[in-house]
Amino acid sequence: MALRDTSLRERVHEIVFEADTAAGKAFDVGLLVLIALSVLVICLESVADYRADHGAALYVLEWVFTGLFTLEYLVRLWCVRRPLAYATSFFGVLDLVAVLPAYLMLVIVDAHHLGTVRVLRLVRVFRVLKLVRYLGEARALHAALRASAPKIVVFLLAISCLVVVVGSVMYVVEGRESGFDSIPRSIYWAIVTLTTVGYGDISPSSGLGQGLAALVMLMGYGIIAVPTGIVSAELVRGQRESTSTQSCPGCAAEGHVDDAVFCYRCGERL
Repeated sequence: MALRDTSLRERVHEIVFEADTAAGKAFDVGLLVLIALSVLVICLESVADYRADHGAALYVLEWVFTGLFTLEYLVRLWCVRRPLAYATSFFGVLDLVAVLPAYLMLVIVDAHHLGTVRVLRLVRVFRVLKLVRYLGEARALHAALRASAPKIVVFLLAISCLVVVVGSVMYVVEGRESGFDSIPRSIYWAIVTLTTVGYGDISPSSGLGQGLAALVMLMGYGIIAVPTGIVSAELVRGQRESTSTQSCPGCAAEGHVDDAVFCYRCGERL
């Protein structure tokens, strides 16, 4: 009986988590279709005319999709040997978040509209369509972002200090007459100007203020390029490895290199 259960578990795992077999690919394609339809239903329900004419049908469909996704999530937890490892993984959290909004609707009105986050689950299309090279690129980008994080944090701290100083100076130079009625509001102007957004709701009127604004705008063009350069440098430095669509039977981790024998996350044999 134990062997039969284990065999059934492995077969279900292969269908649910793998895209190398016909059954696995069919399951994933069907899942992608359901995700797209559920997001469409949520979007239509937010339109007043559709809600007035078909509100009851859309409500029922939303709960049908929620029930199917809940069942799918429970099946995924059952067929992996380490359910907690899967539940705390990227896709595990994404799968859980996809079903939570509907249940939150029982407590918070209109919370089910947050169900559009299900569209993020469409990233599984990379595995279904065998776009393995894009999985490798995604891993390289993730590694570059992690390696760049300390430098970007320092950069943001420096920018924060800069906008506080610029905002304070502009508050002194322009004053309340030009709309700079407080230092926080002046800092808001400095952030908007430095990022080249320029809403125009506050603008300096004196020559000195306009000169300072022009200087901040020019600085903005140079500053915007800094984070891009940091991440680009890490991307060039990082090594790209060929990845496969193999999913770990223990924790459901994906993105293993082609010749991997054991899972990089939990050590389970692939």
